[in-house]
Amino acid sequence: MGSSGQGLSDRVLDGLAQIAMAIASVLMVILLFIFGWLVYGRYVLNATPTWVEQLSLLIVVWIAFLGAAVGIRRRTHLSVDFIREAMPAPLRGFCFLLAIVAMLFFGLVMAWQGYVMFERTAQREIPLLGVSEGWRAVPVSLSGALIALFCLDDLFKAIFAGKRD
Repeated sequence: MGSSGQGLSDRVLDGLAQIAMAIASVLMVILLFIFGWLVYGRYVLNATPTWVEQLSLLIVVWIAFLGAAVGIRRRTHLSVDFIREAMPAPLRGFCFLLAIVAMLFFGLVMAWQGYVMFERTAQREIPLLGVSEGWRAVPVSLSGALIALFCLDDLFKAIFAGKRD
């Protein structure tokens, strides 16, 4: 594959990461408004909205999992690499590949198990919201798929084009 194809894959994957971050950002703003409504309802109207807690929990799950996937793409996730960097170059490269393969496997497991959770919980409703409990599992599966996709790209680059920086 030529450099133009690699550039296209980078643009597509960066675009997916950007979309995921945009969704998480919008959800963060919605979360702020929800808590504003909670405070207003509790202290001004003297009637606490009961749905706020459940919706907040749902939104936080989406924000956390989408943010985790973006962290893999942008390399901003928590990592401990000082041990790997202290190793000789051949061992360092092996550890780098091993970490990518482990994250790829983890992403695939997340995607699959998120789907399984969705299927098992789709028939139940989230209390006070009236929406499917499966919506809590969707970001797990989506994030896992994105992590796997981003790691596949990293693995391809590490094997065929050198380490991604």
